[in-house]
Amino acid sequence: MKLRTFLIAGLLLVFTSTISAQNYKTGIGARVGFFNGITVKHFVSPNNALEGIVNFRWGGAIVTGLYEWQNPIPSAPGLDYYLGVGAHIGFFDNYKWDDAKTVVGADVVVGLEYTFPTAPFSLALDYKPAFNFIGDNHVWADGLALSIRFNLQ
Repeated sequence: MKLRTFLIAGLLLVFTSTISAQNYKTGIGARVGFFNGITVKHFVSPNNALEGIVNFRWGGAIVTGLYEWQNPIPSAPGLDYYLGVGAHIGFFDNYKWDDAKTVVGADVVVGLEYTFPTAPFSLALDYKPAFNFIGDNHVWADGLALSIRFNLQ
């Protein structure tokens, strides 16, 4: 019961925080990990962002859209944590497991982002497992990636 109360209180804090979590509006850059590609992150409010990711693998591409909640870590200036949910669709020529050419599924993400105070860049390290519903029955659990973005004001 205490754990449940703690988790609910923590989620409420994440979703209702009024502290500004970032100091840029849009960031564009590279994402390197199990799937390499490009990332664009755009804040729709001080603590809420939309992130689009296009990854390339297996002779094709995966397009992912995420909605993220981002908040600062009080004891670490410039460092934020974020949580998010989203979906993906992928089209391949040489798919790894079977003859599937298209996959569709859901994604979750949890990560840390550091925004440099004197340079227009940010670094993010996150874990983004993906769960496929169409075209494949595998869970992509190796979604650890590093993103570097050039931040536009």
